[in-house]
Amino acid sequence: MKLGIIYAGQGSQVVGMGKSFYPREIFDQNEDLKELCFNGPLEKLSYTPYTQPCMVMVATIITDLLKEQGIVPDYTAGLSLGEYSALYCAGVVERKQVIDLARFRGKVMQEAVSEIESEMIAVLGMKEELYKICVITSSIGVVSISNYNCPGQLVVAGEKKAVEKVKELALENKARRVIALNTSGPFHTSLLKEASLALKERFKKETFHEMKIPVIFNTLGHEIEYQSIPEILEKQVMSPVYFEKSIRYMIDQGVDTIIEVGPGKVLSGFVRKIDRSIQLYQIEDMESLKKTVKALKGE
Repeated sequence: MKLGIIYAGQGSQVVGMGKSFYPREIFDQNEDLKELCFNGPLEKLSYTPYTQPCMVMVATIITDLLKEQGIVPDYTAGLSLGEYSALYCAGVVERKQVIDLARFRGKVMQEAVSEIESEMIAVLGMKEELYKICVITSSIGVVSISNYNCPGQLVVAGEKKAVEKVKELALENKARRVIALNTSGPFHTSLLKEASLALKERFKKETFHEMKIPVIFNTLGHEIEYQSIPEILEKQVMSPVYFEKSIRYMIDQGVDTIIEVGPGKVLSGFVRKIDRSIQLYQIEDMESLKKTVKALKGE
């Protein structure tokens, strides 16, 4: 067996997440995050500056619990924010450091888009035509494909008027369906440039350790080559997420078993559409953790 661990991104958060892992010291060190994770309200938990550190905090706990059981992946990756959890899994960042970075990332991302009327939509059943539509529509406003999630699902983000036009043209060109996403900004587009610059400055003060496990990066769809981790993370907030490409790379390296860490099964759904032969597990609470550990150990 070759194991991959993938980490959920923003949008998967739910009230009550992490509660079954309490007491863990990290919760009491971050009382504000603990209160939000356990009791919500969902509206506040879903606000980018809070969502990001909450998601990462819970992911670090699950990662450590798996490690305590001797379960360490051969490869790791994450969707957008989930990439920070993957870097923790790989030993690149410390726990307090990665939670603080997620707090900062969420804050600067929200600040960068707070004055922009924006929208993100998932477009089902289109390929190259969607890229052409975005190019045509960019005369109205900033708009681009932000996520290449899996076969048949792409995400478009940008200024609202431009995204609305993309939606209209996509449906005219036989898109199977268009779904509005509940996000607070046009993430992974050029509209996040200010956030990217703020992260660049922040990373100058950070120490990044050597990777103990290969991380497959969103903006590349494969392992790092000549780039530095700060360069990749600066670029990540305003560049497309190549999730499908990342999973295909993981599979090409021999990975046949994948654990999704985080609330829900969104990423598992993507993986199924990419390759149905992958053995999938999902961990979001103590019950699913125990079940996964038991299965992987053949008990």
